Amino acid sequence: MDLKKRLPTALIMLTVVFVTVQYAPDWMFFIILQLFIIAALLEFYSLCRRRTILPQRSVGVITALVLGATFYFPQFHLEFALFLIIVAVGVYYLFLVNSVEKVVVFPQSIALTFFGVVYVSFTLNFIFLLRQRYGPYLIYFLLAVIFIGDTGAYFIGKMWGRRPLAPIASPRKTWEGSLGGVVTACLGGILVQQILWPSLGWPKALIFSFFINVLAQISDPVESLFKRAVGVKDSSNLLPGHGGFLDRVDSLIFALPFFYFLLKWLKI
Repeated sequence: MDLKKRLPTALIMLTVVFVTVQYAPDWMFFIILQLFIIAALLEFYSLCRRRTILPQRSVGVITALVLGATFYFPQFHLEFALFLIIVAVGVYYLFLVNSVEKVVVFPQSIALTFFGVVYVSFTLNFIFLLRQRYGPYLIYFLLAVIFIGDTGAYFIGKMWGRRPLAPIASPRKTWEGSLGGVVTACLGGILVQQILWPSLGWPKALIFSFFINVLAQISDPVESLFKRAVGVKDSSNLLPGHGGFLDRVDSLIFALPFFYFLLKWLKI
């Protein structure tokens, strides 16, 4: 672990995240979020392009931007946007596919293209709704619970880890570390709740922290499977010491939408 590379990058990322989440107006926050999402999406497509089935990056980026617009403009209904996307993609591929070989790979290519949009763009856009509806402090709560859980899982797994949790996806992860991550995330979540969200009460903070950590622990090895399938350690090297943008948000991909919907279901 190269701390000389990791620490400066981490400080810059934390500063950008804090200033953007805390002070940026909605339109600026949305634009910065879309740039980040597109960067992560392109990293996902770069991973896929190491295999023989190639997603269409231009189609994916345009689709992601249209999908993102439905989060910023509620009147631009998601169903209508999806209809327009399907028609546009159909026309695009109709003119693009002009050989038997391309006809054969068309289903796999379009599947990877749209999977990337759902996997990266759809899930991460919920952070805009979370900030718009609940303000910045619940984003801090979410990020803190994930960070505390990851840190607890790392140290407990390093000291007492014996039984592998996901040998193929993440060989270093253990059941002991995973359980330690859940416990530390729950305890840390209650502490953070007392500071950032005292009106919630510790029982609900415990529930939120538990599900956030469990889903974050599922998200991480899923991305690891993609990287392992193509034989790389990181999604890119754009962030020195931290890999790529996709590596930094993999824990959010499942936890973020569920956290938002759980808040709505509990009418908070």
